[in-house]
Amino acid sequence: MSTATAPVSSSDSKKTLRNAVIRFAGNSQDGIQSIGGFLARLAGRTAQEVMTYMTIPSTISGGPSIFQVHLGSGEVLTAGDEADVLVAFYQHSYDSHFNALRQGGICLYDSGEVKEIKHEKGVFHIGIPFTAATVEAIGGSAKDRGKNMFVLGLIVAVFNLDKEKLVGIISRQFGKKDESVLRNALLAFDAGYAYQIGDIEKFALAPGEADSGHRISTDGNQMLSLGLLAAGVRYGAAYPITPWSSIMETLRSELPRYGGIFVQAEDELAAVSMAIGAAFAGHLSMTGSSGPGLSLKMEALGYASMAELPLIVVNVQRGGPSTGLPTSVEQSDLMQAIYGSHGDTPRFVLAPKDVEDCFYIALEAARIAKKYSSPVIILSDQALSSRIEAFEEPDLDKHWVEPTLDQTPRDADWKPYPLDKTTQHAPPGTKMLGGKYPHISGLEHDEFGHPSGNAKMHQQMTNKRRQKLLDAAAEFPAPEVHGDASGDALIIAWGSAWGPAKEACDRLRSEGHKVSAANIRHLHPMPDKLEGVFANFKQVICVEMNDYGAYGYGQLAMLLRARYADPKIKSVCKTDGLAFRVRELVTGVEKHLADAK
Repeated sequence: MSTATAPVSSSDSKKTLRNAVIRFAGNSQDGIQSIGGFLARLAGRTAQEVMTYMTIPSTISGGPSIFQVHLGSGEVLTAGDEADVLVAFYQHSYDSHFNALRQGGICLYDSGEVKEIKHEKGVFHIGIPFTAATVEAIGGSAKDRGKNMFVLGLIVAVFNLDKEKLVGIISRQFGKKDESVLRNALLAFDAGYAYQIGDIEKFALAPGEADSGHRISTDGNQMLSLGLLAAGVRYGAAYPITPWSSIMETLRSELPRYGGIFVQAEDELAAVSMAIGAAFAGHLSMTGSSGPGLSLKMEALGYASMAELPLIVVNVQRGGPSTGLPTSVEQSDLMQAIYGSHGDTPRFVLAPKDVEDCFYIALEAARIAKKYSSPVIILSDQALSSRIEAFEEPDLDKHWVEPTLDQTPRDADWKPYPLDKTTQHAPPGTKMLGGKYPHISGLEHDEFGHPSGNAKMHQQMTNKRRQKLLDAAAEFPAPEVHGDASGDALIIAWGSAWGPAKEACDRLRSEGHKVSAANIRHLHPMPDKLEGVFANFKQVICVEMNDYGAYGYGQLAMLLRARYADPKIKSVCKTDGLAFRVRELVTGVEKHLADAK
């Protein structure tokens, strides 16, 4: 039987909730990521919204880990500042995450592991022997395997979730394994679902408001992979590194099905060089890594800029510098992405705002790479890479690009590097009707690609390469403003900081502040139309997960201040390896508002 510190209400009652935040805390080998993922995928098969957050140890031996799931009936923008329910597998899990519970929250803990509890914050404690109950359900050979499924059954019962749909998800997940694996998983799940946990109030989530009948739930790395495939990428090369590797694994298995190939190279420089070779051959190709790997690719990326070859580079950012925090989030690679190579090396930099946008940012990167014959860097991050969200399934019929090798004969007056036009690369084998064939080199060159040390030509070619950025900046749309078009402050976010920034904006507005928010997807070059947006606000506050640095501003804020020379551009930064909490942003923005009075 369970043990509880105080009764809540009759077990027959059900309280309807619009949102519920559940945090599972244990060790990396306990399978808490699996059960959190099951709950997230269930949301994708209903009209619920979901966002998850996880931490995993960076050591091979494993260690403490959490998985937090925020289920909601309406829009869900963050994984939640505080948990409504904490599920603690061990004493260290309880001690480390008790403070993450909200006032009056519920703590389900393994009574065989957690011996000391805190009588604080009005938390309702329920002790349940996770391990012993699982062994009883499955058999003595189970040991502690399967207790995650037992816990999943408990949560489904407490929140009155759709058991039938969840069983279907579990069956599909384990169906390809040995029959005993699925049987034991369902035995443990059913045991948890039927477990009598005493006088705890039961809950029911309000019906979801999402009106799409074709919804999916997945993580950012998966959507980036699918976006690259849909965009027509058929060649890739990379080296494994956290948290990029799952994109590589997906493309390595999927590209051959579409006539493509993915190569795991011996190192980062070899990987980007192979991808550049494929671009030279006329294919839209890609490579990817995290911050340390991007640093190693920089020499070759300079070549791609000089040769003006279309290439997509995915950087899933993590905490740095050096090896840093391999499994934690940070947005500290912006300056590296823009200025990382020696010399003036124009390239484009984009950032998706959420998991769904990871698909569409890949399409945009491919469009820009081909239109401007240039490298394009996508800056994702660890939070986007691993968190799960539910959204409408992309229309592949609408977005799918079937790549073709353009070897159309070039006219007699065609030049590979015309000073008055944007370069359009011609792959080897293309017939040149004028009889002059282009030369590709990392050396500065003339309009036919022949090496040139002429001072005037170098200046002209530098101007030409820069002009691509200027043309794109004029083309890119202004970011959509969430809230009023004018006010006391505009919160600017990029990448995974957008969700918390948008929710912080809503909270500040509800308190009477004249605050709006906007997300920047095109980080380099930034849209020319930004200036008109900024003009309507007294302050522009950039929120980003990188350091204030020697000059007191985050990396995006420094770029904006350099671009507009406007002292009203301020920063709210942090680098603790964790995603922004809404209350952190509310506090930071309120401080800037107060300082301006």
